[in-house]
Amino acid sequence: MIFLPDKAKPVASAPDDGASGRSLPRHVAIVMDGNGRWAQERYLPRTAGHRAGVGAVRKVVEHCAKRGVEALTLFAFSSENWRRPEQEVSVLMELFLSTLERETEKLHQNGVRLRIIGDRTAFGEALRERMDAAESLTRSNTGLQLAIAANYGGRWDIVQAAQTLAAKVRQGELSPEQITAERLQQQLALADLPEPDLFIRTGGERRISNFLLWQLAYTELYFTPVLWPEFDEDALDLAFEDYAGRQRRFGYTGDQVAGRMP
Repeated sequence: MIFLPDKAKPVASAPDDGASGRSLPRHVAIVMDGNGRWAQERYLPRTAGHRAGVGAVRKVVEHCAKRGVEALTLFAFSSENWRRPEQEVSVLMELFLSTLERETEKLHQNGVRLRIIGDRTAFGEALRERMDAAESLTRSNTGLQLAIAANYGGRWDIVQAAQTLAAKVRQGELSPEQITAERLQQQLALADLPEPDLFIRTGGERRISNFLLWQLAYTELYFTPVLWPEFDEDALDLAFEDYAGRQRRFGYTGDQVAGRMP
């Protein structure tokens, strides 16, 4: 699920465009949708689509590193995906484990920092150990910050942040009045990264599906009908071009952002 096959060094990011502030997003978040439908269109089992989707991950990770994207977060397995057929879930877990075993060293050699976000308690011991080892090996890397969301849900993320703050109140470290949006955000997954600038969902569906609910508050949303196994460098560049043409206002007027008002 995680690949960076060739030595890839980040290149300089594109210049500011005066509207979004950057023509290239710093942080890209992707819901990788369409593996099952890709397989069904070819009269293959759904699991074949998941295996094919690994190639798209390889291309996207490598291309983001080459383009100079700072952070990439991929939604690999949601907390709701346990409802899928047992065989499909089993294959997904096997893919996750085998890819971590095969690709972590390659990511490390390319300066990529890998982290896995989500509730790990439902995973088997071997997979949890491999996650820990991959994160430990790459923790000091300063290249592309690659996050894999596994058994993750945006509601879970907010709840665990709230529980952490509630425990601080119970212990007398905080008062309820000191719980602010900023403090809550500091307890969320990926709190040390910039919030996503660009959200991409492949496969034609137009919903967020409980992904990074807090973090996506001001993110630009991009939906494409391209199924994930067919999402390549050109498809990603189209998303970047669309992003570069948007004006991100964050509550200001268009004139304010464009600098035409005092």
